[in-house]
Amino acid sequence: MTERRWPGALAHRGFRQLSLALVLSSFGDWLGFLATTALASQLVDGFDAKSFAIGGVLVFRLLPAVVLAPLVGVVADRVDRRLVMVVSDVLRFGLFLSIPLVDTVGWLIAATALCEVLSLLWIPAKESAVPHLAGEQLQSANQISLFATYGTAPVAALVFGVLGTLSVRTGHPATHIALYIDAATFLFAAVQVFRIHDIPSRAVASGHLEQSPSVVESVREGLRFARSSDLVRGVLVAMMGAMGATGVVVGNGKLFTETVLDGGEGAFALLFGAVFVGIALGVALGPRALVGTSRRRSLGPAIFAAGGCLVFMSVVPVLALVTIATGLLGGFAGLAYVTGLTLLGSEVDDTVRGRTFGLVNSLMRISLLAAVAAGAAVAHAVGIHRMGRVDVNGVSVTLLLGGLLALVVGVLSYRILNDRPGVPLHRDLAALVRRVPAPGPAYPGLFVVFEGGEGAGKSTQVKRLAAVLSERGVEVVVTREPGATPVGVRIRQLLLDPATSLSPRAEAMLYAADRAQHVATVVRPALGRGAVVISDRYVDSSLAYQGAGRALPSEEVAQLSRWATEGLVPDVTLLLDIDPAIGLARATGSPDRIEQESLTFHHAVRQGFLDLAAADPDRYLVVSASLPPDAVHEAVVARVLPLAPSPSLVSA
Repeated sequence: MTERRWPGALAHRGFRQLSLALVLSSFGDWLGFLATTALASQLVDGFDAKSFAIGGVLVFRLLPAVVLAPLVGVVADRVDRRLVMVVSDVLRFGLFLSIPLVDTVGWLIAATALCEVLSLLWIPAKESAVPHLAGEQLQSANQISLFATYGTAPVAALVFGVLGTLSVRTGHPATHIALYIDAATFLFAAVQVFRIHDIPSRAVASGHLEQSPSVVESVREGLRFARSSDLVRGVLVAMMGAMGATGVVVGNGKLFTETVLDGGEGAFALLFGAVFVGIALGVALGPRALVGTSRRRSLGPAIFAAGGCLVFMSVVPVLALVTIATGLLGGFAGLAYVTGLTLLGSEVDDTVRGRTFGLVNSLMRISLLAAVAAGAAVAHAVGIHRMGRVDVNGVSVTLLLGGLLALVVGVLSYRILNDRPGVPLHRDLAALVRRVPAPGPAYPGLFVVFEGGEGAGKSTQVKRLAAVLSERGVEVVVTREPGATPVGVRIRQLLLDPATSLSPRAEAMLYAADRAQHVATVVRPALGRGAVVISDRYVDSSLAYQGAGRALPSEEVAQLSRWATEGLVPDVTLLLDIDPAIGLARATGSPDRIEQESLTFHHAVRQGFLDLAAADPDRYLVVSASLPPDAVHEAVVARVLPLAPSPSLVSA
């Protein structure tokens, strides 16, 4: 049942109920993490004992994910999913309630591990239920779920910080109050899930149930593929280094605030909230800030910058400055995380994508677990003592080593993934600083552009979209680049002639010359009178072909096109994405000068398009050109039709 007053997937009552349960459970998880970490430090005396107590809680919190992750999905398919979720939440309620009552380190570690096992059972049951509860709004449901999962972390940090302040005045331990609140959230979540009657009891698909491969099997199978792929190797190095540095922070965060910053629960909560706010901003805003920049080249510098923040934290123990550095650390880590996963999702072939993600996820878990354990061991080994005039703290040394590790990993990842050798990185960074936003549309028409590699089927989809719009009584102008004007025809002949030899810069300038004439004589006049202009290629083709393909500086290519078009940006860009090998095989007749380029060139072009789309999702729609033409057409029409001017406005 849907209710239209709610947006997206929230229009489904069952999904709203599940979302509330997820918000409560996620908030409880984060608050429990803060409380158990702080309590571990309170239950023992001495630096060494605190280090091992905190490390033990974190290790046993992570260990179930490494050991049991391949098995829990089977439970979600074999056992009633609603029952799994309700029982898991009720048991977590009891376990978190018992921790402050028993109040020993041993039970704290055991209860934390059991709660993590229950979380591992709850998550796949929830993920399996979402498609049934959200219906056709699955993308909206995933966005809401991610926000509920990670957006509650800063809220939990704020609540824990407030509890820490109140505990000083009232004398009641903040950790105990937080754990009681934590327990209550899981009980409320259990009640909420129990009220949802639309969750299917178990997998409805027939056939045998396959068990996911173990962590060891995922690593072994993925490593075989990674040996042949620079991309996977580079992303693996980057992600493992990032998770290792994160593990050092996670494992020593409480001790850092307590022994270095001389802060209590409030300071710990402040740093915890800062890192998650930074991660959220990095994931949400980072890709847009990097528009026009190679995604491969940006991954290593992002991790290097995160390492620099960690080094700064270790040597400048001032709470205000450390909080800022922690937020920046989270921002760069979030950018690296979304960049790495996007690279794998967009560049790795579907036939090996599953084993690649299995490898990355498994090694990330192992790296995080190893870093938490090693961080505690290093902090214990160094201890707290004085060397000459300098006070040495094992926690600061551990953070310093984690930062240096991230610096090395950033450089190594950059060297592996750099797809523009010979182009200094500082030029890309300077271009990012100089970038200004493009002006908004100042015309009554609609500018639609189709982009994509060779053989993507753009011409077919252009004609079909034009026919639909024409049937609605809208004026449609179909055009293309290069060659839409008399001058452009001559330029097109020169550009595509296999016998023509052009330098990359000469090629870029010829495309810009064609584009300047095209915009001045065809596009702008049509948009000015309210027509829908549909162009087969535009500026982004230059950014992909001459920028990514020819390895010209992307900002210089973009600046040339901005000057040629006077800043005219499409209202919507439809990227028909296709594997270059498949697209080139579709071509008929003698190949032109561009089609004759190597497969490596065309793969770089494809990635250039995908980078542009990822950086500007509001303007782009990416459609797989491997789908049947009718399916591609339906997606295109659904995106463009709501934006098209009405016939009455055009005729007026």
